[in-house]
Amino acid sequence: MKKARKPLGRWAFVKWLFIVPVVLFIAVQLYFAAQIWWWRDHEPGMTAFMRQQLSAMQEKNPDAKIVQKWVPYERISNNLKRAVIASEDANFSDHDGVDWEALEKAYERNEKRKKVTHGGSTITQQLAKNLFLSGSRSYLRKGQELIIAYMLETMMDKRRIFEIYLNVVEFGRGVYGAEAAARHYYKVPAAKLGAAQAARLAVMLPNPRYYDAHRDTRYLNRRTQIILRRMNSAELP
Repeated sequence: MKKARKPLGRWAFVKWLFIVPVVLFIAVQLYFAAQIWWWRDHEPGMTAFMRQQLSAMQEKNPDAKIVQKWVPYERISNNLKRAVIASEDANFSDHDGVDWEALEKAYERNEKRKKVTHGGSTITQQLAKNLFLSGSRSYLRKGQELIIAYMLETMMDKRRIFEIYLNVVEFGRGVYGAEAAARHYYKVPAAKLGAAQAARLAVMLPNPRYYDAHRDTRYLNRRTQIILRRMNSAELP
């Protein structure tokens, strides 16, 4: 007669309670790493952030679509490249994916406001969020963003990171990437963007949907002039 199986002991249960989340976490990181490896020489297509925003747009308008066209790095105006770096991440060419000083300042501001309102994200971190994550703000999501940022910096060079970023970043409601933005706002290809045009597009990046609808605010005009003055000192990858 077979003996009845003994129930799992408490420590065995605790062990599995720990092992299962760890295994799932590692599996997710391996998935992210495999995707990044593939994107070293392939276009990402629609990102997680694009899919999220498209879903939100289609709740109001079932016919809503994303406008985005990939263009290679050399067909994007250097004016836009310099403007984006000057506005979003002046140390892009030097850091390893994370600007710890900026993160510390963002944390201090969040603590004062008792909620997460600032991220202190580099261009690499913004790309990590756009490729894989949601637009929500939390320290858990920020932690995953940091891990993906280091993966990007390990498996890609700065030029490739910046090329993908410029092609997938949001510039307005349903408008993604430099080519779509240049045509949406100025009716020209991304290669033909002038300095002032590029500076204005870069300034819109933190809140592109708002500035798509409010294109002549005092802040937008003032900030554009500041970025114009900083552009020449921006170091391109």
